Order: sequence, then structure tokens, then C-alpha cells
Amino acid sequence: MIRPDLTLPIPADITAAHFIGIGGSGMSGLAGMFLDRGIRVSGSDRSDSAAMQALSARGAEVHVGHDAANLPDDLDAVVFTGAIWPENPEYLRAKERGVPVLHRSQALHWLVGGRRLVSVAGAHGKTTSTGMIVTGLRAIGADPTFVNGGVIASLGVSSGTGSDDLFVIEADESDGSFLLYDTAVALITNVDPDHLDHWGSREAFYEGFVRFADAASQAVVISSDDPGAREVAASLSHRTVVTFGTAAEADVRVSDIVTEGPVSFTLHHDGRSASGALSVPGAHNAVNAAGAVAVLLTLGYELEPALRAVEQFGGTIRRFELHGVRAGVSVYDDYAHHPTEVDAALAAARTVVGDGRLIAVHQPHTYSRTQAMYREFADVLESRADHTVVLDVYGAREDPVPGVTGALVSGAFADQDRVRFVADWQQAAEYTASIARPGDYVITLGCGDVYRIIPQVLDALGQD
Repeated sequence: MIRPDLTLPIPADITAAHFIGIGGSGMSGLAGMFLDRGIRVSGSDRSDSAAMQALSARGAEVHVGHDAANLPDDLDAVVFTGAIWPENPEYLRAKERGVPVLHRSQALHWLVGGRRLVSVAGAHGKTTSTGMIVTGLRAIGADPTFVNGGVIASLGVSSGTGSDDLFVIEADESDGSFLLYDTAVALITNVDPDHLDHWGSREAFYEGFVRFADAASQAVVISSDDPGAREVAASLSHRTVVTFGTAAEADVRVSDIVTEGPVSFTLHHDGRSASGALSVPGAHNAVNAAGAVAVLLTLGYELEPALRAVEQFGGTIRRFELHGVRAGVSVYDDYAHHPTEVDAALAAARTVVGDGRLIAVHQPHTYSRTQAMYREFADVLESRADHTVVLDVYGAREDPVPGVTGALVSGAFADQDRVRFVADWQQAAEYTASIARPGDYVITLGCGDVYRIIPQVLDALGQD
């Protein structure tokens, strides 16, 4: 991957920008906001997508495939994501021409300008929490600008330009870019050590979160339940720290969580209580909602209207998203790609599957994470799912590592009758369909392209 140099100067004026990887959910949203500003936009990605087609319809010049010739002659900046390779021809040509090459976080920093920024960080739950905050603010009458890492289902977009001075973003800790922003309110959902290929050590990872939080000009909202978040909170020097979660000492405390079907719960703050329910399942989403409400409280809203507003959140794309039902089998997709996320996704599914079984189709993401965490993945999958089909590793930006395949995960199961490693996708789809029965849930898990196997699974299940 290309490590961003966040010290590079950002052009004061940008009238034309080219996006490498423009089809991704985050990058396409960012490109759309540049269009909102009247900036000429071009870009490329390795395959076509609905997001690219939508940008094209708005006037962007988009290309399928990466080629140095895609770069326009008149250009103020090139924006890239960490997912591209250093050998990308457009990246190299921009460097040769002396065009400023900005990491996506730098482009976002430029867009934010001097507006009041809410930054959502954490190893898990960022996209959902950001979606809840945006939904809540809009429902309560505010009109924030926002950039999320996934599409907010009720809005059909991952970003939007609002009229208020508020700007809400999902801030990425994976490469340290969350330290770039001038944050007013920082929300930390959890601090679960990951991305140590960038940070180098667990201690550096935690210190990064401390720096991010202490730099917030207005307030820090942080989990009271997550051990890593508690460790970070203990190191903070910030004068305004608001905690949320199920812990008795939480400033915004969650109680009475009922997970059968859509989750319901009660929030308590400053001597007041309010009960609510979400349309998305899982105890973790009750806690995410508490964090979102806590952010709204720091922005000046009251508990009851804040909770009523956050209740309107309807989920984000690729978070427990139903794709179809065939032969009585429901097929879902979820972005979960870390053991903690997989655990939460399957725990939520367990609350709504009833008497059916959970069949996980797991695509390990990156060779480094698979090598470091294959035992943890196996433990979670074996404890939460009734059966697991493991695909091969989605390498993303990484080169293959000898001996690191999906078989590492499947081989770590104690009960080999409950798991099958199938590298071929068609065979995996057919095997999944062969073991599924009416009432079961099939759930694809991973942040790579595992969702693309869903049509094959549905076809293998036959007609309803």
C-alpha cells in the first residue's frame, strides 16, 4: 500500500481533481462532494459500478481501468486511496507531472474547511455510528454535511452536502489519517488493536487514539464498555469526556436491552431516562445508538428528542443487509472483517433467526490479518455459526503470503464437521445451498468482494 504523507501541503484552490479508485463507497462520496462544489471531477477504477455511473451522469469523466492517459491535462490535484498499488500508472504519472497527490483524508480535510467537525473513530462500528449521527441530526432539524464509509440506507448515499456549519465524518485510524482533522467532537466507539502494520505496536496504536481525542476542541465521547477505550480514556487530559455504554458509571447508560427482533433499550443521562427501539438488530447497535445520542447531547440537544431522532436510522448498506430469500433460506451480507465485528454480526443474526440455523460464508481479508488472527476468526465462527464455509483470502493491497489461505481459518476449527474450506466460488455457492434448509440464514462476511457470491448462492438455492 501507499503510506500517506500527511505533511504534504494541500493546494489552497482546487478547480479540477482526479480520483484514483473513484468507484469505492468513500471515494465516490468524496468525488460527489467535489462536484457539489462546482469542481471538475475525473477518475478511474478497475471495474464499473453504479457509483461510477451516477458520477458520470452528474458530469464526472470516469474510466474503467487504470491508465496514465486517464489524467486530464488541466489538473490541480490527484486524490488516491490506500487501496491502490504504488505502481498505479495514474499515480506515477501525476508524480512525474508534479501534480499534488493527496490521500483521500487530505482531500476531505480540504473540504471540511473551518466547519465544526464531528469525527467518528474506532476499530468497529464507525460506519453505523456515523450513519446514526447523520440520521439523528437530519431528523431533529439540522442539515449537516457528511462523508460516511458506507451508504446510509434511508438516504441512498454515503455523503451529502448540507447547509449547516456541522460536518460529520467517519475518520480512519488504519493509517493514522484521523490525526489530520481539526475535530470538534470526537466519538470513539472502541479501541481494538488492528492495523499494526502501520502503527508498529499496540502502544503506538493506543497513543494515536489518545492524540486524536485530546485534540478535539469541544468534547470526547468514548465507550465505557470497551477495554481499549477505557485504557485510552484513562490517559486523556481533555476537560470534557462523555462516556456511553452499559457500565454503571457511563454518562449515557444503556439498560434493559432486549434483542429478540429489532433491539429495544433504555437510555439514562443526568437523571433522565428514555426508552427506544431500532429497526436494526443486535445489542451492539443499542450501544452504538447510545454513542450517537451522546454526540447529539454534546451538540446541545436533549435526551428524548435525540433518541427519537436516532431511532429513525434504518441501517447502512453491507451491514446485515438482506439480498433475497430462496427456498425459505434468507441470504444476508455483512461487512464484518475482524473477529469482534464477526462476533457482533452473528450475535445480532442469532437474535432474529428464530429456530433457523446460521450459515456463515467467510472471506478472510488481507494476508496479514488472516495470519495474525485466524485462530480468533475460527473461535468466533465456530461459537456463533452453525456451519461455516470459508473462501480464500481477499488480498486487497497485499501480496500473497506462502501458506496463508482460507484453510488456516477452517483448519483451526475444533469440530471439522462444522466447517468447509472451498476456494472455488461456484463450488462454494453450491455447497452452501446443499446444506441450507428452510428457515436458515446464510450470511456472507468480509469487506472484500464476498458479496459478489450472493447471486450464485441464490441461484444454487433455486426458485422460491
